[in-house]
Amino acid sequence: MIRVAREQRLAEIFVEVADSLIDEFDVIDFLQNLSTRCVELLGVSAAGILLADQYGDLQIIAASDEHTRLLELFALQHAQGPCVECYRSGSARTNINLTDLTATAAWPQFASRARASGFTVTHALPLRLRTRIVGALSLFQAAPAPPLGIEGVALAQALGDVATIAILQQRTLEQTYVEKGQLQAALTSRILVEQAKGVLAERWQTTVDEAFVAFRKYARSQHLRLSDFARQIIEGGFDTDQIPFPVVAPPAPQ
Repeated sequence: MIRVAREQRLAEIFVEVADSLIDEFDVIDFLQNLSTRCVELLGVSAAGILLADQYGDLQIIAASDEHTRLLELFALQHAQGPCVECYRSGSARTNINLTDLTATAAWPQFASRARASGFTVTHALPLRLRTRIVGALSLFQAAPAPPLGIEGVALAQALGDVATIAILQQRTLEQTYVEKGQLQAALTSRILVEQAKGVLAERWQTTVDEAFVAFRKYARSQHLRLSDFARQIIEGGFDTDQIPFPVVAPPAPQ
């Protein structure tokens, strides 16, 4: 029954993904949603999606939570980690034991920071279309974490491939200059969203994750693109009192 339920949920999510691939869809919201779906489907603790900008440098564009986004930023600042290596080589790196100093010898600072974040295993898969690599999908597991099997790796790569198609858009796959423009536009939009999250978190005195949930929920209810809504908030053109105050989860019992 568990397997049937999982397969049914998988089918539902791929239908959800297909429904999102329409003209003028919100790529930031799409990738954010995909990162949380990776956590749900693959049984991992966290996920992040990185894209290469017009200069070929990786940038974090979506993460399942703020904690993971900061870890990915650390990796990029130090040019370390399996995602950086995966993007450069175009090859997947899976089931990397972060507690194994031999396995992480190439990126000791990243491994140390990831362990401090509570992660024990990581995976990196290329965002690719045929021979074109546009970024990487990163996955993290906390202990106890069973290995990601062949089926899990295949599903993770499938989700990464879906993300790539969403980013590039089928109608422009052969137009390199358009492709670069789309990637840069997505990265620029993400910067606006991050700024808006910070503004709301400070205004409400909540965590960035809580602020983002409220921000995204309101944008969806009003059919607003995240980047456009973020710009309104940053420029002071929107009364943020209209956004329902985020519901803060009670602290876990000690």
